[in-house]
Amino acid sequence: MKNSYVCNDEVQISSGGKSKPMPAKRVNIVSVRLVKEASILYKNRRVGSPSDGYKIFKEFLEDLDREAFIVLSLDNKNQPVSINLAHLGNINSSIVSMPCIMRAAILSNAASIMVAHNHPSGDVEPSSSDRTTTLRLVEVCELMGINFLDHLIIGHDSYVSLREEGFI
Repeated sequence: MKNSYVCNDEVQISSGGKSKPMPAKRVNIVSVRLVKEASILYKNRRVGSPSDGYKIFKEFLEDLDREAFIVLSLDNKNQPVSINLAHLGNINSSIVSMPCIMRAAILSNAASIMVAHNHPSGDVEPSSSDRTTTLRLVEVCELMGINFLDHLIIGHDSYVSLREEGFI
């Protein structure tokens, strides 16, 4: 089967000397937008440490009965721009994809991101999956030109920073 393109916006398909006109392919014109669902006031204005990030994240993660993965997008001055729930998992895991994590950061024109997820058990010890996800995020952020600040794991009234642990 051989394709030949014709200037009249029809594609002709030749098969055994016979031609059959094909209708033009419809291409959707789309736009991608970030939709503000709500807002919160952040008194400190800047995120200067993992504990500052924890103060924001704990509001969303501390009391959940399943794992959730949240992305905090920040501007050049480390001021929060947006918070996005990238994935909601089950009681002991949250499988995340890099596009889902990066989508809101890109649409928010983030200079930096900080991510966090909770462990409903309360144990903030990072799993091997947590460490693997963090390393992948560092690589993806580097490729995208976005600074990766930290990955926090939130438990009951506690957290661990993979940056403070020396993992990043």
